[in-house]
Amino acid sequence: MQRMVRRAFFAPAVLAFSAWLLAVTAAEVRAQPAGDYPNRLIRIIVPVVPGGLADMLARAVAQHLSTSLNQQVIVENRAGGNFQIAVNHVMASPPDGYTLLVAQEGAIVLNPHLYSKLSYDPLKDLAPITGIAKVDQVLIANPSYPAATAKELIALARSKPNEINFGTFGPGSTPHVYMEMLQHMAGLKFTPVQYRGAAPMLTDVVANHVPMTFISLGQALPLAKEGKVKILAVCTADRLALLPDVPALAESLPGFEATAWHGLFAPAGTPPAIIDKINAEVRRMSADPEFRERVLEPTYFRSMASTPAEFAETIKSESAKWKKFVEDAKLRIE
Repeated sequence: MQRMVRRAFFAPAVLAFSAWLLAVTAAEVRAQPAGDYPNRLIRIIVPVVPGGLADMLARAVAQHLSTSLNQQVIVENRAGGNFQIAVNHVMASPPDGYTLLVAQEGAIVLNPHLYSKLSYDPLKDLAPITGIAKVDQVLIANPSYPAATAKELIALARSKPNEINFGTFGPGSTPHVYMEMLQHMAGLKFTPVQYRGAAPMLTDVVANHVPMTFISLGQALPLAKEGKVKILAVCTADRLALLPDVPALAESLPGFEATAWHGLFAPAGTPPAIIDKINAEVRRMSADPEFRERVLEPTYFRSMASTPAEFAETIKSESAKWKKFVEDAKLRIE
């Protein structure tokens, strides 16, 4: 009995000591200056397979940081779970600046509202460092499709409820959410056709196996110039100077505006001095004409570089916007 009592007393004591030790360690990490950072390899985690837009941006950031910080920076792809695998890995990593995350808006401002149960809270578990790039989106269709504009598509869909398909690569993906927004605002209903990624989805739009989808401007333009797809509308609030004859969806559906973006994050609790150091380097990269010519201009990306505080405000604003839409449209992923 005495041994049991001692164990009963000892176990809570060990737990309390462990909790204190973790708290002290975390406080020490947060208090560390950035003077000797980095002194070992840095990993940038990406929640998509190699070759995607987030992967491309992460590799550009890694290349720049490797040179400017004089330390090796590598990219690790941890796809799956609609971004959750990668985010969980980063938020469980030590907050010391050696594990970073490049993530798109879906992981940060959409998932928290789409999922009834999500394994992370981006506002609490991640520290925003800076935005990297905005990615304008467009609505495209096969050239043979009878609708030439979003306005014509809406009219056609109203005459054929539930008969028109669209391509998407999973619940919560950009094509899925944007099409849900179009349906909700126009009072329509389309049928989703699921793909394992953007590449096979685009292949089927070109082959006319599925008539339409949403995709990035940089992915759509080369196909449009070759006559393999047509661009029905842009998702920006106004027409793009690059495509003055293509209407914005907002012209048919006032208030429709959706732009994808990618940003850089660290685990919550990472020392501000380290956050600021990485932020300064990425902003320097974004202002470099060579980066703009090599990365931004060929893909039609727009720089989103900002201070950590500005990026945090952008995230809060975007999160509130998507929360309202998800609630109004009654979207849920279990």
